[in-house]
Amino acid sequence: MHTHPTGLDIEAVIAKGWAERSDFSDDEFARASAFYASMREHDARLLAARAKAASVIGTWTGREPRDVGSLGTRLNLESSDLDLGIGFPVEDREQLMAALDGKAAFLGERRTSFSTTRLVFSFELDGIEVDLSALTEQDFTVACRMLDQIAEGMSEEERICHLWIKHRLREAGRLEDYAAWKLVVYARFCPEFNWVPIPEKAAS
Repeated sequence: MHTHPTGLDIEAVIAKGWAERSDFSDDEFARASAFYASMREHDARLLAARAKAASVIGTWTGREPRDVGSLGTRLNLESSDLDLGIGFPVEDREQLMAALDGKAAFLGERRTSFSTTRLVFSFELDGIEVDLSALTEQDFTVACRMLDQIAEGMSEEERICHLWIKHRLREAGRLEDYAAWKLVVYARFCPEFNWVPIPEKAAS
């Protein structure tokens, strides 16, 4: 068997689709735990930015957003953007486009489930990129349920393991694997959505 100097076979973990404590040596898990703790040091700043972004989005759209990204699941890197979602009637999407015109850039319409789509926008607030997804109202309800399940069902140990793999892939410049790995948590807790990786930009 090939010996991995860091005690972690990333390829095997990726192939398995989930990271667990048993995949890590004690030393590797200690490094992962320290890294996870260092990311939590950014929580106060990012949570304040998220609250401000949510307030702005609420003013623009009349809808209360929810964090649908990595900060909400405590799986964010220091460089992670904010991802907020709202439920919005499909028949009123033209009004939403008009409301956000000149405020947020429209990134396109993306498939959410096999029968529904969402509109994705982006804007910058205090130097942080904020992505806004306008899901169907039913999909937003499903997404909120999924996020509640992640909050209740994913242990801190699992978060540490997942985030360390995410960090290692990003650090290695393996952006396709990184983009796919970010979605494994969502796919595990919400298999009814169509989780397709979005290409990542290389770090500048």
